[in-house]
Amino acid sequence: MLIKEVIQYLESIAPPQYQESYDNAGLIVGNANWEITGALVCLDSTEDIVEEAIDKGCNLIIAHHPIVFKGLKRFNGKNYIERTVISAIKADIAIYAIHTNLDNMYNNGVNAMIAKRLGLEKTKILAPKKLLKKVFIFVPVKAIDKVRNSLFEAGAGHVVEKNVSYTGIGAGTKELTGEAVAKLELAFPADLLHKISFLLDDTLSKHILSYDIVAVENSLATIGSGMIGKLPRAMTNLQFLSFLKEKMNTTCIKHTAFLDRKIKKVAVCGGSGGFLLPYAIREQADIFITADYKYHEFFDADGQIIIADIGHYESEQFTNELLYGLLRQKFRNFATQITEHNTNPVQYFF
Repeated sequence: MLIKEVIQYLESIAPPQYQESYDNAGLIVGNANWEITGALVCLDSTEDIVEEAIDKGCNLIIAHHPIVFKGLKRFNGKNYIERTVISAIKADIAIYAIHTNLDNMYNNGVNAMIAKRLGLEKTKILAPKKLLKKVFIFVPVKAIDKVRNSLFEAGAGHVVEKNVSYTGIGAGTKELTGEAVAKLELAFPADLLHKISFLLDDTLSKHILSYDIVAVENSLATIGSGMIGKLPRAMTNLQFLSFLKEKMNTTCIKHTAFLDRKIKKVAVCGGSGGFLLPYAIREQADIFITADYKYHEFFDADGQIIIADIGHYESEQFTNELLYGLLRQKFRNFATQITEHNTNPVQYFF
């Protein structure tokens, strides 16, 4: 089995098109056509992780954070990034990162994992992205079912519910000798653009008259940053923070002043989510859980919400379990393991 088959599966869950512009998700080191011997799942790629992969016979490291964010001009081993990459190359170990594209998924995403651990109900994306497109296809009435079903199979019309389309019937122009023509309209996520275009230009070209694809302003409810939901029952501020420490396995929570109300509506964002605070306030969340808040940024709560910084590593640590579970469920012909190393660079003294 080839590494690229694992990559294809992971990218079916979190398409790389949905990573943020600053990100570097994807295959960073190695060859996708190598035979896979085993996969090691981790949050960060480090020299220790590479050594662990060697010891366990794994030639694929699947990390949440990319080891390389910016271009490297030299590989002299002067820092941990260069040393990690050099070690991986020397040992023929591939490093694959699945980062903000996984953050941005509603299903099987980083924030979904946090919401699940906290038992949140009626969840939704906190800041959905405008990543929808719509295709308008003119097709002879006799070919409607063929064209529509092919597009459904390709993933069009599956935005909120499955197999949704609109059909208008009219008469063709003189060039079509008055043949009855249908106008099909289907929405689809932007990452399917190439697939839908190829289908229309190739497989279905003989069945259709013309088509147009346009971007639409509607947000895609299943793609975006953060998540918000409700607790099964309201908790006092102290009750919830104790609950949060337990569920997120953290010993330290930095937070703003308590509010004179119980906590029921909870917004979350794994990693550095401070940019989502306005969305959490707009959604009337009682508390916003994220990481990497700076001193002056805590003032932005402004008495409207509680900000709770649980730490970057702590907010994303269960991503390892998420990826491990997905890979174990899909593949049985190679070993998938979770790292035994805690790669959190932040230490606490109590």
